[in-house]
Amino acid sequence: MNTTSKSAELYERARRVMPGGNSRTTVFRRPHPFYAVHGAGCRITDVDGHVRIDATGNFTSLIHGYGNQKVLRAARLQLESGTCFCMPTESEIELSELLCERLTTVEQLRYTNSGTEAVMNAIKAARAYTGRAKFAKCEGAYHGTYDPAETSQDSCPSNWGAPTQPSSVATAVGTPHGVLDDVVVLPFNNTEVSEIILRANASQIAAVLVDALPNRVGLVPATPEYLRMLRQVTRELGALLILDEVITFRLGYHGAQGLFGIDPDLTTLGKLIGGGFPIGAVGGRRDVMAVFDPSRGTPAVPHGGTFSANPMSMAAGIATLQDLPPAAYARLEALGAQLDAGVREVFLRHRQKGQLTGLGSLRRIHFTNAPLTDYRSVVAAPSVANFANRLFDNGVIIAQNGLMALSTAMTETDVAEIVSAIDHTLAAENGK
Repeated sequence: MNTTSKSAELYERARRVMPGGNSRTTVFRRPHPFYAVHGAGCRITDVDGHVRIDATGNFTSLIHGYGNQKVLRAARLQLESGTCFCMPTESEIELSELLCERLTTVEQLRYTNSGTEAVMNAIKAARAYTGRAKFAKCEGAYHGTYDPAETSQDSCPSNWGAPTQPSSVATAVGTPHGVLDDVVVLPFNNTEVSEIILRANASQIAAVLVDALPNRVGLVPATPEYLRMLRQVTRELGALLILDEVITFRLGYHGAQGLFGIDPDLTTLGKLIGGGFPIGAVGGRRDVMAVFDPSRGTPAVPHGGTFSANPMSMAAGIATLQDLPPAAYARLEALGAQLDAGVREVFLRHRQKGQLTGLGSLRRIHFTNAPLTDYRSVVAAPSVANFANRLFDNGVIIAQNGLMALSTAMTETDVAEIVSAIDHTLAAENGK
């Protein structure tokens, strides 16, 4: 460890007051994290003066990057008026109107402080609406840290069970077996087997929770056949279909549901809709959302939250969406195509097995040429964690699993710089 750096000093302080000196496992790195002090555009400056491209957008939440003037202006105005109140504000109505306009399947919304809370409340809503306890999710898919939702999000060959009957595997040590018993795990993109599993649990399933482009499943898109089956079977069984758009809402003006042609009963949101402030939301059909309605007495699903729908998040979210017309998504897709072409050329030149997956502004690097179709095929690929660490040293931040999220703050020159850093990193690793 370089004990002379400011980041090293801060880490030693952090270890005394936080477990492992850390509050977010995703930002931990060895020998110590580097502490951010300033963000501008798509770049972060750390306390030691190093500047790096943030190619994750704070893990997909900053679609406009750092310092977007419209977002900053909205946040400043709200800051001067008040950061939170024991009363509702007009801003939550305005943000809801914007979201309902973009998501035709969403008639009403309710806000939380994170995507995890949004998913938790969607599951609670489905249980209250159907009177059933179980729900189904896809193996390997990440839906936050609510005990049931995180089931089997990082299972491995030693515990994940047969391909035709994936096991419900705890993520956190100490998760009660009763929690696992209520989670039905489906093999992602295996239409035939997933339908058999769902029908075998027909009378018990309250909902199916799915992400159409799940990060932890390699940013491999769900097939049209798979999504059609989930929609058809949930309707036949009287279960709800919950679409997790916490990350994928950034794929297009109408989110993943517009891109994939899905009509879920409930949608969970988060990340970009808060404009850089904490947020989550669950929305959907009016009759389903009625389980939260307190206007006629105690609701079926009571829900509060001191900072839910806080006006800072609402104001920044409104400004973010207003600055995201359809043309912005088209530009992000063009940058994604540029990244695809550049990385593909680099891989060929270095004779590096590899591919990029993803759509729109989302990409993930894999060091394999094998077809990637589901969680198990992604797990079988070599880890990119060491490469991500070396790329960090070369000035570009990606997630440890290879995830990248482009922002509107990026230019073609920035993408070319990312490709150049990938080239340089592979050259160093291959001894060239």
